[in-house]
Parts: sequence; C-alpha cells; structure tokens
Amino acid sequence: IRPDNLVSHGLIVFSVCVTMMSCTVCLNHDATGYGPVFEDQPVDTIYPEESPEAKITMSCRARANPPATYTWRLNSRNIDQDEDNHYTLVGGNLVISNPIKNKHVGKYTCKATNDYGTVVSREAAVQFGYLDFFSSEEREAVYVKEGQGAVLLCAPPPHYPDELSFRWILNEFPVFIPLDKRRFISQTTGNLFISKVDSSDSGNYSCFVSSASIAKSVFSKFIPLVPLAEPFPEWTESISSTERDISSDYTMSCEASGKPKPHVHWLKNGYPFRGLTFEDSGMYQCRAENRHGVVYADAELRVIGELNSLSDYAWLRPMQCCILEIICFVSFIRMLIWEDGSLEILNVTRADEGRYTCFAENDRGKANSTGFLSITEATKITLAPSNADVTAGESASMQCAASHDSTLDITFVWTMDGRSIDFDRDGSHYERNPNGGSSGELIIKNTQLNHSGRYTCTAQTPVDNVSASADLVVRGPPGPPGGVRVEEIRNKSVRLIWSSGADNHSPISKYTVQCRDWFSKEDWRDATTSPPDVEGNAETATVVDLFPWTEYEFRVIATNTLGTGDPSSPSPKVTTLEAVPVVAPSDIGGGGGTSKELTITWTPVQPQYYYGRNFGYIIAFKPHDVYEWMKVTVADPEAKHYVHKDSSIPASTEFQVKVKAFNIKGEGPYSLTAVIYSAQDVPSEAPTSVEARALSATEAIVWWLPVTQHTVEGYQVRYWMKVEDREASSQRVVVSSRENQTRLENMRPNSPYLIEVRAYNAAGYGPPSHHFQIYTKKAQLFDFCFPPAPSRPPKIISKKLKGTSVNIAWEHVEPLANESTIDGYKVLYRKAGLSTGLLYTTGKRSIDLPMPRDGDCVVEVRAYSEGGDGAVAQVRISGKHQSKPLHPFYMTVDSTKDPPSILNDCRLH
Repeated sequence: IRPDNLVSHGLIVFSVCVTMMSCTVCLNHDATGYGPVFEDQPVDTIYPEESPEAKITMSCRARANPPATYTWRLNSRNIDQDEDNHYTLVGGNLVISNPIKNKHVGKYTCKATNDYGTVVSREAAVQFGYLDFFSSEEREAVYVKEGQGAVLLCAPPPHYPDELSFRWILNEFPVFIPLDKRRFISQTTGNLFISKVDSSDSGNYSCFVSSASIAKSVFSKFIPLVPLAEPFPEWTESISSTERDISSDYTMSCEASGKPKPHVHWLKNGYPFRGLTFEDSGMYQCRAENRHGVVYADAELRVIGELNSLSDYAWLRPMQCCILEIICFVSFIRMLIWEDGSLEILNVTRADEGRYTCFAENDRGKANSTGFLSITEATKITLAPSNADVTAGESASMQCAASHDSTLDITFVWTMDGRSIDFDRDGSHYERNPNGGSSGELIIKNTQLNHSGRYTCTAQTPVDNVSASADLVVRGPPGPPGGVRVEEIRNKSVRLIWSSGADNHSPISKYTVQCRDWFSKEDWRDATTSPPDVEGNAETATVVDLFPWTEYEFRVIATNTLGTGDPSSPSPKVTTLEAVPVVAPSDIGGGGGTSKELTITWTPVQPQYYYGRNFGYIIAFKPHDVYEWMKVTVADPEAKHYVHKDSSIPASTEFQVKVKAFNIKGEGPYSLTAVIYSAQDVPSEAPTSVEARALSATEAIVWWLPVTQHTVEGYQVRYWMKVEDREASSQRVVVSSRENQTRLENMRPNSPYLIEVRAYNAAGYGPPSHHFQIYTKKAQLFDFCFPPAPSRPPKIISKKLKGTSVNIAWEHVEPLANESTIDGYKVLYRKAGLSTGLLYTTGKRSIDLPMPRDGDCVVEVRAYSEGGDGAVAQVRISGKHQSKPLHPFYMTVDSTKDPPSILNDCRLH
C-alpha cells in the first residue's frame, strides 16, 4: 500500500495496489468517501384491496459517497425486476404496480451498497387490507320481554387488519343509536347490549362496521327488535314465513301458554284453507286469546313452482321502454343481464334512479320481484390538504373539506404514511376540527420530527370515499451522526471519522466532538480538535491534547440553526500510545523519623499522568555540602514515601532531595529540590528543678525548668503511688514544649506520690528527671457528705477585645444527675509556663480580664460546687513580647473589685 502523494482541491488520494502473478491492480479511494447511512427506510404498509391508486411505494434512501446502489428482498429472497414486471425501482424506492395479494404480501428489506460497504434496512411488512360485505341473508327478529336485557349480534364479515370500529343504525341510515347507561357497543365483537328493553327500543337495527386502515364501511341486514309487553298471555311454538312446492303437504304448528289456557284459532286472510295450491299463498295468523287479552303470530306462505329451467327473464322499469315498459337488454349497452337473472348497470347516472321489477317465467309458472334503486351524489374533495413546513414544537394544520350527498352521513379518516391515526392514543399531538360537519381539518400539536410524512385525508360515506394527500415537513435539530470510528492513533492525538446523520431539513452548521476516558467514567467532556471549529460539511477531525496510554471513547454531536441534536453512539474504545512521563511528583518533603534515618515524602502522580507501563519513581538525595547525588528506585506507582537508613547519618543534618517519575518509555523531569533534615536524636538532657504541691485530696500541681535543647517537642509527666510501687501502671500527662507546669488529677487522698518529668521528640523520650515526692491532702468531711464535683468543663464560646481588656465567655455547665449543683465558676488567669496566677470567682458566665503586655497568657475556667472544683477549660492569648520568667505565686481575688495591674497589654490569639 503506497500513497500516490496526489493533492487535488485539498483532497488526498490514496492508491491501494495488489500485485498478483505480475499483475498489479490499484484502487483509488477518495479520503472524503464514506459508507451508506440510511435517511429513509421502509415502513409497514397496508394496501386496501379496493384502492383507486393501484400501486404500493416502499421508501429507501441512503446518504453515501460514492452514491449507493439499491437492491430489495422479499421474504429473504432477492427481487428480480426482469422476472416480475410489477416491480420498479425509483431511486432507492420500490414501486409495486397493480399489486397481487398472493404474490406481493410479505416482509421487504432494502440493501444499500457502495465501495465502503453495505447496510440493510429494517424489515417492513406489506399486507392487503379488506373488509367484505355482510351476508345478504335476512336476520332473524329478536323478541324480548320488556324489562329484560337483549343482545344483538353483529358478526362482522371477514376483514384485515383486525382493528374495526362499530356503530348501530336504527331503522334507516344515517340514524345511529345513541349510547347511554342502557346501551353499550362492544368495540371487540361489535355486539349491541341493551340492559333493560322498553317499548321505545322497538325497531330495525343494523351493525355499521368501519375499517380506518382501508377507509371503508359496511352494514348488515336489519335485525328487528320486538319488545313484548305484559300481560303475556306468550307463544311456546310459533309459525314463520316459508315457501313450499305446489301440491306438497305442509304443517304449521302453533302453541301458546297462559293462565287461563288460551284458545288457538287459524286464519288465512280471515278464512279457512285447503291443500297447497298457488291460491294458498298468503298471510296466515295464529290467534290465541284468554280473558287477559289476545296475541297473534304472523307468517307468509308462498306456494311456488320449481323454476329450474327458465325460459325467459325480463325487467320492468317505468317510463323507460316503449312496449310494456320492458327493458330489452340487447338494446342497452350500459345494462347487462347475467345468467342468474341479475341486472348490471354500468356508469350509473341520476337518470337511472327508480323502481325496478324482475319477471321470471317458465312452464311451471311466473314470478316477479321489485326493488328501488337510489342514486346519490358522488363525494368530492372541495378543500384538499396542502404541504406544510414547520419547526419541531410548533403546530401544523391540514385542511380537508368535501361535498357529499345530503342524505348520507360523512366521516373523515386521516392516515400518515399509510397508517391510521389513533386520536385516542395520540391525542396529545393529533386533534380533529371540533366543528365537524363537512370539514375534516387535522391539527397536529407540538410537532415532533417523527410527525414528518405524507398525510392522507379520506372523506367516506356508506357508498363511496375519496382521498387527497399532502406532505408535512417538520424541521428540527440534526439527528445523531453514525459510524464514528478512530484512525491514526498516536500518543496525544487520534483521527476521528464519522458519517453525517439526518439534518432534519435544516443544514448542519457545526460538529462537536466529545470524549471520555477510563478515569472520568461516565463524564463526557468537549474534546480539543484540530481545526478547533469543525464545520457542518466535515466528516473527520483530529482530536488533540489527549493523555498518552489512556483508554478513550469518542462521540460526535451535530448542530444546526434549530438546535443541537442527540449524540452519536460511542466509538469503539481505543488506547493512545505510550510516552515519557512529563509530570513530576509534588510536595517533596520529609525529615523526622527514627534516629539514623532519612525520611523522604511526596505526593504521588495521578494515574492519568503515568503515560505508560512500569511506572515508578526515582528519588535523588544528598547532604547539602556534597556534590554527588545518591539515587534509589521505587517501583510502586502509589508510593508516598521512602526511608533511607544509614548508621552514619548524623542527626538533624540538612539534605537536598528531588523526585522524578519513569515508565517503560523513559524518565520524566525532576521535581523542584527540597531541603529536609535527617531524624533527630532523643533529648539528652533531663528537666531540672522539678517541684510539686498538693492542691487538694485528689489534685496536685507540678512544675520544672525546661531543657535547653531546641529539638524538644514536649514533656511527659508520670506519677504513681509510692507505697504500692505502681510505676508500671503510672498515670501520664503530656504537655507541649511551651509549657513547664501541669495539673495532676485523679489522685488518692492522703497518699505519697512519686513524680518524674522527661523531654521527648520524634526520635523518642529523653532521660527522666529525679523523682519528686508529695503527699496529697486529707479528705475533708464534705468530700463524703456531698455529691461529687462537676465532671464536665465549661465550653468557651468567645474571646473579645474590649479596649484594654479581653472578655472571655462560656456556656453554663449542667451537672449530671449524681453531681452537685453548680455554685459558680473559678477563673485562673496566669502567665504561660507558670502554675499560679490570679484566681477569680464569679456567678456569671463571662469575665473581663486585663491584657498583659508581654508573653502568652492562659485562662482556665472551671465550675465549682459543694462537691469541689470541676473539670478545667483553657483558652490561650498571646502577648507582643516575651518577658522574663516570673516566680510562681498564688492569689485569691475578689471578683467584685478591680484586679491588680500586674498583667497588661495582651492581644487575642
């Protein structure tokens, strides 16, 4: 495969050459070509068998470069136009002319092909719709007692599709029975149910059946409904009309029941009758009566001769023939008589209306029958729908009006692309003109893209129908592009190719490319492309600024002047190529740890910056006065620290460190150089001048002179009872290096305690001070007579400067159920590092204290009660300058007087 390096009009042409047996075949492919993408596909179609338009059109259209060629299949077999001249291809559309039911019913698919490939449409079924006429046989009358229920059976004729609508005619068309609480029509069977029959229900009923799919209606023979009123005397066996051969015997039976038993009499035109002759034809009545009344059963008897060998037929039509007004069919081109005697009239006109009588005669006798032919005005479309063009969301109107015979009822049926519109199911979008009458206007509300299509209005009466069609175009945002795929994968870019989707009747103005990677999971973001703006006629773009060695998916979104469409389906997942890492670890630091160790820490690189396999870190470090760097490798990509152990490392020595990342493709840049210190040694000095004093039976205070080493981080105070040698289970208190005193609590009354203090830092604890011994005070009587002191400290809620004072406020302490009631609060105001200071007592929940000039100050607040002092809450304030240490002191100050001015000028911390 070699590029021909031909550039014409901005297009690059590639040649694919295959050499076989010294023969080279080259195929040139234009870089802008693409495979077929369907813009229009076939849909299920129902073809009315009586349709005046004797053709079916199956749609198929695809956008492709080069243009696609089309083939069709019926029931998975290729359609050969040469073998069946009913088929014609118009573009990609398949037209079936004069369709035949047993040849053209089935499932059709369209196939579009070009040099880039083939796509197959969805299956679409073609079915023939029909609605046969009802049987011409007379329907039997339905007799029912008043007050009882009745069911009139519709028994619709053969039809397709199954969806029918049913109404019932009463006595004559177009009088339809109203539905109410007593009357119900099943839209499944068509049967009419009347819950309580009364005399007003008497009449002749016909089932009126409509098929919206094929725009046709038929109605049944009339069914007489006869309500029977009380009293009964009623018939248990009745007579019915019949025909019998001449000279034959015939028995009519009549039985009636009632109380008292009715008398039955026979009448034939009011007289007795003999054996059957032609003269015996007539109306017969069976009359039953008792004292409650009379009932009649009526029947007609016709005595006929067999007319199997007719010698002649004739038709009589008044005022049309010169001799005996007999129509001679030889002389009428438009009128034909069939072998069975039926009369056919071609191209009827209003002049053909009238009463027609058929005469039949043979050697056995004569017979005749009369009927009336009514001619109605043809239905015509007077206002046809016109093509409409709207934007999605707007409403559209399709006009339709028709003239029709005034004696007939008219209905309007609408279809879209051959499918009936269901106004009940799709009522949110489709609405009829509420005025009705001879107008069948269709209103389409809040149009959507799928409402585009061909709309057909059919004006339908019981005897004919006529149709007119128009196209509705709904414009909207573009459809999703198709066939998104990735080519030319590099470490930071890929080339994306797609096929344009439907523009929905508004040209595409631009495309937006989006991507998501393995790290963002479901979050799509706009990708950076080259060129930055992807024009609406483009079907390729280069996506840049990607992360190397990262799995990506891409999708494309089209935009036109009407909005932005739905995104395409995601492309297949691809992984960009590996590259040398470019991001270095951050926040380089460390120090501390155990003696003879150098701890180095950093913030790891995020996974999206690994850029390749085998990711890890290279740590470089050296003493600040040494030239060469020591290096170690850490292969764990999530590592956050490294500890270098070396017995020759001096304590608290300055080191320079830097870290960089590496992967299979190479090493990235170093981070900025940071300065850290090796681990400290434990403090070598012990605190001196340790002293303590008992404050109560359970508390004491201890203080000491701090050590001079700058590496000290704090002090640990241990204390235990001497008499029981409890050093192993001693109590401990830890304070920061800024403190040189602390309070010891939870001690036993009147007991000897040993106390020691030692300094500590990150490397461990230094040597202990000498043991200092104290005795706690004896327990006073009130210690046993009153509940214990409050166990919870006050909660400090504010510190506010007020001129030369600072206000400290706290929340009230609620004692527990077993604790003494709070009497007030003690506030100790002392210099930081000292154990004594000014002690205030107050019943309030705030206090103003003078601000000291120098050093840090500590305020301790505790509640007190008859059971003693409660737990302590502390707040610290800082001074401007450090002052010389003060000797310990302890004072009690009356809170009602101004405090002594020994502490001044302190600001809030």
